[in-house]
Amino acid sequence: MNRSYVAAALALAALCSGAARAAEEESSAAKSMEKCYGVALAGKNDCAAGAGTSCAGTSKTDYQGNAWKLVPAGTCVNIKTPHGVGSLEPKAG
Repeated sequence: MNRSYVAAALALAALCSGAARAAEEESSAAKSMEKCYGVALAGKNDCAAGAGTSCAGTSKTDYQGNAWKLVPAGTCVNIKTPHGVGSLEPKAG
């Protein structure tokens, strides 16, 4: 077999392996985070800010109950705000 084909095949295999490893690490990092409602400042939410919004950065008020922020898993309900603690489910108002 031509050496350039072998080199190309090895390079491609290394590239694919690196991409798979990066995707696995990203998935692992996402699993260690959770959506926490009612803790984001106005315009600083990660997503879910209600009807008429396009998503991230669209919350209109601080600690908006239907806007979430990603936080380390297991910490949401311990985050204190002037409106109470964070919630794993959307909050009214």
